[in-house]
Amino acid sequence: MRRIVVLGTSGCGKTTLAGALARRLKIPHIEMDAIHWKPNWTSSTTEEMLPIVDARTSEPGWVLDGNYRAVRDLVWSRADTIIWLDYSMRVVFTRVFIRTMRRCFRREQLWAGNRESLMLQFCNRESILLWVINTWRIRRRDYPAELRAESAKGKRVLRFRTPRDTQTWLANLSGSIV
Repeated sequence: MRRIVVLGTSGCGKTTLAGALARRLKIPHIEMDAIHWKPNWTSSTTEEMLPIVDARTSEPGWVLDGNYRAVRDLVWSRADTIIWLDYSMRVVFTRVFIRTMRRCFRREQLWAGNRESLMLQFCNRESILLWVINTWRIRRRDYPAELRAESAKGKRVLRFRTPRDTQTWLANLSGSIV
């Protein structure tokens, strides 16, 4: 495991797991949200993201978190391991709700100086809460077949259905599988 992609619905813990893996394996952590988001919640274009992702994933080792389809073919083709955090809607929605409320009330600065706001979350169609509701079912529907295809190409595919399963796996991770 030297080139790892961590997938899952927003709020499931992709960034947390990717950071822990990167530290454990002593390889860079690539956070796709940091590449994607520009000031004022403006999205980067595929043309802006591809050269950055190409350069960062050309390295011999990395852990990337994110589900960005714009760069997926490039990233998945270079990965040797794909980890899917396939948690229940209850777990994911609770996590993203708590995280979002914390960020709003603390006015935490995110990528490119952006901040989440209560107005954005409850009065806007761009709400991360709505995003989770709308994408969770799609990922559950599409990922099994897509990840079977990656497994058939020789990729190691790991699917964790609970945070406890993920934590147990991470705690038992040894240098022998690197």
